[in-house]
Amino acid sequence: MATKTKRGALQEPGSLDEDDAVIQVEQGRDLDAQLDCSWDKAAKRPKRGPHVMPAAQLPTNEQELARCLADPEWRLFSGALYQIIVKGDGEDDESFVQPFIPNRAQRRFIRRLWHRNLILKARQLGFTTLIAIMWLDHALWNANQRCGMIAQDRETAEAIFRDKVVFAYDHLPEEIRERFPLARASTKELLFAHNNSSMRVATSVRGGTIHRLHVSEFGKICAKFPQKAEEVVTGSFQAVPLSGIIVVESTAEGTDGEFYKMCQRAQSLVTGKALLTRSQYRFHFYAWWQDPSYTMDPAGVNISDELVDYFNEIEQLMGCKIDGGQRAWYAEKQRNDFAGAEERMWREYPSTPAEAFQQSVAGNYFAKELMILRKRGGITQVPTLDLPVYTFWDIGRRDGTAIWFMQMLGQEDRFIGYYEGHNEDLRHYAHELQKRGYLYGAHFLPHDGDQKKLSDYNRSVKEQLQILLPGQAFFVVPVVSQLMTGIYSARKHLKTAWFDLDGTKEGIERLANYKKKWSTSEARFLDETPDKSNGCSEGADAFRQYAQAKELGLLSNLATSSKGYIEAPAPVCY
Repeated sequence: MATKTKRGALQEPGSLDEDDAVIQVEQGRDLDAQLDCSWDKAAKRPKRGPHVMPAAQLPTNEQELARCLADPEWRLFSGALYQIIVKGDGEDDESFVQPFIPNRAQRRFIRRLWHRNLILKARQLGFTTLIAIMWLDHALWNANQRCGMIAQDRETAEAIFRDKVVFAYDHLPEEIRERFPLARASTKELLFAHNNSSMRVATSVRGGTIHRLHVSEFGKICAKFPQKAEEVVTGSFQAVPLSGIIVVESTAEGTDGEFYKMCQRAQSLVTGKALLTRSQYRFHFYAWWQDPSYTMDPAGVNISDELVDYFNEIEQLMGCKIDGGQRAWYAEKQRNDFAGAEERMWREYPSTPAEAFQQSVAGNYFAKELMILRKRGGITQVPTLDLPVYTFWDIGRRDGTAIWFMQMLGQEDRFIGYYEGHNEDLRHYAHELQKRGYLYGAHFLPHDGDQKKLSDYNRSVKEQLQILLPGQAFFVVPVVSQLMTGIYSARKHLKTAWFDLDGTKEGIERLANYKKKWSTSEARFLDETPDKSNGCSEGADAFRQYAQAKELGLLSNLATSSKGYIEAPAPVCY
């Protein structure tokens, strides 16, 4: 039921984000000017202003106009109602105004729209613009509806509101806009006087009911603001009834966070035979090659044999055709914008859903190395041989303990297993090693493995493990003064190692999501400060012990034959 706000305007319980300063709407003036976001200001647009492409003409016959306006498809597809700002592709990069007509990817999405929708996409396909127009249209033509869009931060939210929502409303044909007077306007919200519906863009949802909700770049929210992502899942999504619509869209941001988990669950339903329930998410994927604008003249563009093989593989896998112009565009985009960072190309312009998550998030320590590892087939079936097994540890007290299992064959370092546990004592891990039945060559512990603690009977971790695993060799890897020194070593040896696809799956995921901590105040990733919130630091630190041990020559004296097996001295009993 609608209630009076403290300012006297009608407002249904349940709004988005915090309140903004409300202005008194003066009818007959452009709304963007009233909100101090006029496109006539140099700070808001290019100096010479956007070029204008004329909209389609409205029907002059009143009955025909009424029939058209009653048709949601006509309102969205005709190009007669809504105008958008489009960034130019020319050398002067001028913007221009054009009628909104959905492109191919947008039309496909509209046809497949469900109650719960998850979009994994390439960049710049215009889905934020599409949803802004769809939600605005729904609010204008349906009474008592709350339509909201969530962005990653306040600046982005305000930009979406100004450039997509306000602009579209303010540039409706005058005779149409007059039918939809405003009861209230703020820097983030429009409340319509004729039907008490509203359109709002914000950073979070609080309370009440939201009938249409769009979450923009949810992957970025999950990566940089995990607490906000949790709030969206537990609060925002729950504010939308099953009769409403949720659209969650993003480019990929690695295999960590709720967006990745949601994509995995939604993809698993694609192959299922049962119809989706209203609470289940429909998976939508839009690759770069589905956008006809991603093309160029192929003349003079060199396409490597590697890329040719890549395009052919994608065509076979996805059942699509990638023509010469598209291939040229991709090659030039990768060469000029993403040189040396192919994993970012996969994220921003994926060819397949799996490829979108093949890279790791921005700020990941091992993104490039994992890309090289995967491209050369370093993650494969690695058989366990009749050779000694070497383990590399990171030992936590209250947090987790991680162990990598590796064999050496000639110059090959072959990782056959990974294990981690949480809130367990050393006896648990000793038992895990024993039950695997390996012949162990040596165990490599982190630098604090030699530290004695009174709480542990005045014994170090190394001494305790020698008692639990008698006759085995334990080495302590010396500490490095700078974290990045160890990271550089890990990067070096990660590219050349081999990993068993099944046995090290969890360990590879830990490496893939080991990332730098994001500083909100400095708006950058901190090189020397790992983000330990996602549980990946233990696995990455254990792998770093391997790399540092190799750099220090601790493995050089351990041969791959039985002759190289080192017996530990008899344990000291206390």
